Amino acid sequence: MTEPWTSDPGGPGTPIVLLHPGGTDSRSMSALAEAFGGARVVLVDRAGHGRSPDVDGPWHFADMAEELAGTVRSLGAGPVHLVGWSDGAIVGLYLALAHPDLVRSLVFGGAPFSVDGWHEGVLDGDPPRFMADAYAEVSPDPPEHWEVVTAKSRVLHTAEPAVTVAQLGGLDVPVLILCGDDDEVRLDHLAQMLEALPDGELAVVPRATHGLVVEQPDLVAQLVEAFHATDKSDGVAPRRRARH
Repeated sequence: MTEPWTSDPGGPGTPIVLLHPGGTDSRSMSALAEAFGGARVVLVDRAGHGRSPDVDGPWHFADMAEELAGTVRSLGAGPVHLVGWSDGAIVGLYLALAHPDLVRSLVFGGAPFSVDGWHEGVLDGDPPRFMADAYAEVSPDPPEHWEVVTAKSRVLHTAEPAVTVAQLGGLDVPVLILCGDDDEVRLDHLAQMLEALPDGELAVVPRATHGLVVEQPDLVAQLVEAFHATDKSDGVAPRRRARH
């Protein structure tokens, strides 16, 4: 298997690994990466995205998570903070379920834990032309391979993600669920996720869409940094957290 393209500045501190949406690459996370200032922010292009070549066969989130596991291990820094958006968040969730020892925390942004969590119709239609142009700019595969990867993505999203509420209940990793109030994921679905997680938090950003990470990267970075803080309070009258 070809190693995915990775950008790691090195240095001290726990790495923050940014996981891009589907149909794009790590360039879509560049504004967020800059918003973290001097932190060790690692960018990764999944197979078939950006500067990483495609792999043979169909795509599955579990396979993407295993590829990411190898990347995390290669950083040599112990468990990392994952910040994923859309498909990137799903890959992060699959990694946290399969290899919790590699994950210090997970920001699960703009994504459902099961395929029925998307709003009806948001996965219909063809991706916009600018995505194909961006793919052709950097992909080691020929521009016409874009049709292949979009077909793989379309098949993937008919059945995945397929994480269960019971699996969420056994996840021993802190999770921040993040979305815009006009996102492509159903809020009732994310509320169900919040109730199932042993250590979950939820942030809904007003007047924000599925493009939150490019609309308000500074605010996203602030929310993530607050999530990473070690001296957080559970508040004066915890209900759900009082059970754990």
